[in-house]
Amino acid sequence: MKYISTIVILIALLFPSLVQAQTPTGYSLKRVIIDPGHGGKDPGAIGTGRHKFTESDVALAVSLKLRDYIMEYYDSVEVIMTRDSDNFIELRQRTKVANDAKADLFISVHCNTNGNESARGTETYVIGVSKEASNLAVAKRENQVITLEDNYEEHYQGFDPNSPETMVGLTMMQQNYLDNSIMFADLVQKQFTFRVGRKNRGVKQAGYWVISYTMMPSVLIELGFISNKEEEDFLNSSKGQVYMASAIYRAFKEYKIKLEGIDTSKKPESNTDKPKEQESANSAQSAPPVPEAPINLSLIHI
Repeated sequence: MKYISTIVILIALLFPSLVQAQTPTGYSLKRVIIDPGHGGKDPGAIGTGRHKFTESDVALAVSLKLRDYIMEYYDSVEVIMTRDSDNFIELRQRTKVANDAKADLFISVHCNTNGNESARGTETYVIGVSKEASNLAVAKRENQVITLEDNYEEHYQGFDPNSPETMVGLTMMQQNYLDNSIMFADLVQKQFTFRVGRKNRGVKQAGYWVISYTMMPSVLIELGFISNKEEEDFLNSSKGQVYMASAIYRAFKEYKIKLEGIDTSKKPESNTDKPKEQESANSAQSAPPVPEAPINLSLIHI
């Protein structure tokens, strides 16, 4: 018996991932893809022109913070970035990275824009058929990056997000993952609303290429409207980027707990599970800790 115990201890020390994989549900979320939208020759939405950074810059900044938070608190989770600098990555390459890695979750991060400067709020998309003009417009704008790629007519032949037949087929491909995609999307929206005080525009369905061909639960997050001056200022600020990345991290943590039936993060849910950068942001505000974030952003405790 002593000999067996020694072997178990050695296995735990040499292969900690094998031990961590033992969860009450038998499922282990081990690999996540973070996909900062646009990049390089594709700046994405430009915004109001008052800031030098565009959608691609904000998406990358928030994505890198999200990566760091997950890596800091989960030794057993591998985080793969589709890009970690300002470079152009084809949409099909983004999905290939995710599928080749056999990832367990795909998170694409974007910013929204609208001709109506008063439009504001966050929304998270999963693949699906939508007849709403606003959903179709957003998907069309995000898919437009396809035209910047070489030989795009050949590579994306047959893909038509405006075609019900195309979207029904893609939704069927994603059917095995759709419930979990919706679950994670809902958790993200709740974190944005209750922890960061953002307007909740809901979980929606639309025909985005980048979440159409991934063989895993997949979401596309719109952090807010950089065509809205207030939201643009917030998303361009270090504090805003910390808050949004932290909200997605918390949604990820909650999603992982729901799937595995156990909290495998380094620190349990408490005031001590804040990333260090968040602690600095909160200290700078001298805001008292509060269990639920009020709408007054200056008092939010993450």
